[in-house]
Amino acid sequence: MQRWRGLEDIPEGWGRSVVTIGSYDGVHRGHQLIIGKAVARARELGIPAVVVTFDPHPSEVVRPGTHPPLLAPHHRRAELMAGLGVDAVLVLPFTKEFSTLEPADFVAKVLVDKLHAQVVVEGPNFRFGHKAAGNVATLAELGTTYDYTVEVIDLYERGAAGGGEAFSSTLTRRLVAEGDVAGASEVLGRPHRVEGVVVRGAQRGRELGFPTANVETLPHTAIPADGVYAGLLQVEGEAMPAAISVGTNPQFDGKTRTVEAYAIDRVGLDLYGLHVGVDFIAYIRGQEKFDTLDALLERMAVDVKLARGLVAGAE
Repeated sequence: MQRWRGLEDIPEGWGRSVVTIGSYDGVHRGHQLIIGKAVARARELGIPAVVVTFDPHPSEVVRPGTHPPLLAPHHRRAELMAGLGVDAVLVLPFTKEFSTLEPADFVAKVLVDKLHAQVVVEGPNFRFGHKAAGNVATLAELGTTYDYTVEVIDLYERGAAGGGEAFSSTLTRRLVAEGDVAGASEVLGRPHRVEGVVVRGAQRGRELGFPTANVETLPHTAIPADGVYAGLLQVEGEAMPAAISVGTNPQFDGKTRTVEAYAIDRVGLDLYGLHVGVDFIAYIRGQEKFDTLDALLERMAVDVKLARGLVAGAE
């Protein structure tokens, strides 16, 4: 799959394509319907499927300080899209200047001049252009001028998550913030992942017999509520069952919120400096401060046992 940053990265002579546009944060099951339809149409027509997305999130430019927690960084979204069969991802730098493009100018500059769109696939609430003035009707009307068609896909899947609320990135962020990682998994179609580099912490876990990978998370990451979870530590293609702690470590009067993962039944791991992923499968308990260190150790042993079983059950 090709990855482009900015219109200038699109190869010269790029032919017609099927295009879908959106932030697609998380690439959840609703997003997968739209992207899957774009890929299917591209295969039928024998042309590439292209996803157009933005960096930073448009809200950060239009309303500074309102950047939502991110469910997946751009490289992760690209991996997920590649798995759906997408041929190219175009990340457009979203600037103040870009935000002032009128809908017709956006279509002309991006969809027509550069991507030569033949079909554009979107959800029913798609908005674009200055002050979000364009919608799917605008897109279709412009298509009569620029020789492309628009297909609108209902992306609103539902399940048990959120009490039956339609799947969305907003719902997923809320579930993650509440610690309902099982609900988030239902919306995403996979466990929610937090990524970052393993850094040196206070090393108390090592002293207590439970050495953890202290993950320095990426900016704006959607991190689950404080507590203990079962999940997987993803290291260089290997998925290790893990007990995960999120919080400030009140047992030792910690102030900094951290994400730490203990790789169950693994000895002698040296992960410092590696970029890793932490997949959250199930919530075990909230963050606690115990009366004694022995009580903490006993509870940690129980947490590890529960995490081992929950991960095995999920597999």
